[in-house]
Amino acid sequence: MNLTKKRWIVLFASCMINLCIGSTYAWSVFASPMAKHLSEINGLTGASALTAGSLALAFTICNSIGPVTMITGGRINDMIGPRWVIFIGGLLFGLGMVVSGFATSVPVLVIAYGLGCGLGMGMVYGCTINNSVKFFPDKRGLIGGIATATYGLSSVIVPPIADALIDSVGVTETFEIFGILFLIIVCGGAFFIQKCPSDFVPDGFTPHIQKGNSGVARDKDWRQMLKDPIAYIMIIMLTCGAFCGLMVVSQASPMAQSIVGVSATVAATAVSIIALFNAAGRIVAGYLSDKFGRINTLSIVFVISMIGLGLLYVSKAGNMAMFMTGVSIIGICFGSFMGVFPGFTADQFGPKHNSVNYGIMFIGFALAGMFGPMIVSKVFAATGKYQDAFIIAAVMAIFGLLLTFVYRKREKA
Repeated sequence: MNLTKKRWIVLFASCMINLCIGSTYAWSVFASPMAKHLSEINGLTGASALTAGSLALAFTICNSIGPVTMITGGRINDMIGPRWVIFIGGLLFGLGMVVSGFATSVPVLVIAYGLGCGLGMGMVYGCTINNSVKFFPDKRGLIGGIATATYGLSSVIVPPIADALIDSVGVTETFEIFGILFLIIVCGGAFFIQKCPSDFVPDGFTPHIQKGNSGVARDKDWRQMLKDPIAYIMIIMLTCGAFCGLMVVSQASPMAQSIVGVSATVAATAVSIIALFNAAGRIVAGYLSDKFGRINTLSIVFVISMIGLGLLYVSKAGNMAMFMTGVSIIGICFGSFMGVFPGFTADQFGPKHNSVNYGIMFIGFALAGMFGPMIVSKVFAATGKYQDAFIIAAVMAIFGLLLTFVYRKREKA
């Protein structure tokens, strides 16, 4: 089988692997039951009892530490290929989930879930996305969208299953079951992954040399990328774009319960809905960015995200339709940023070093993963509501939109 056909097998395996590591987005379903479990075994009651917000640090670290192994794993990927990087990352991720099930305190959970799953996720995600994009130079936006969409789609599939398992066997056993399953799928799937040759050109495709304004072919390594001011504009742009998505994803279930007044089971639907639109946004925006340009697509998404935040801001008790509409918009916008940026980075700095370059670019996502959940948790703890957090996210979206104009101006300079 030639590589033009075999690349689809590599893409399918990558998608199945991403489906597993994307389970981190379902954190809000685990948070409340785990807080209750840890409170019970440690004898914490009343005001001292743990809440979902008390465990937010685990989710924050999990999302913010990914670039560490995305960058180092990307470098190893460039040298020896993605197979063993994904295998080792799968071990870290799966064992992190299993050990989370044995956690008896918040620090242990932070180490197991935050560090274990976060470091494993970074190794796996960086390799699967960038290797897939390299195999498809003829449709980078679409493939980047598909590969990242399965990562987001996990939150459609995992929450109802996790919710049912938690009700049936308990939250700790659920962590263990998922951990063992992910170990099998990710580590096994790694052996279906093949490194994309540097000179690969799919049948029927004529590559064009990407050039900067100086007319010099553009294929920069990480040092050259970091000397380009455009890199920092893009990183901050990604931070602004991912901020409100991660803020809402991390607290989607508690938000639905607090704002609309629904049960935990119904609130789990909000997690699945945001994940469904998250996955759809990655594919649709990736495809549109191939047609109309990355920066034009991102500008539109920033505007749409403000509308979604506005709907969440005005949502009230009993108004599930408005809340879910807002959540859906935030989901599709969040997915759009994640789907566009792999191809955007390869376009801007060339595909040759994209494994490392995108790992550095992903620092923008890590910053959003650090501050988004932290800010929404602190705002709710201080005010007892989420409205002020939505305002902060809207300001971030406005700033991100302004950066798209800065990017255009810089590119024309």
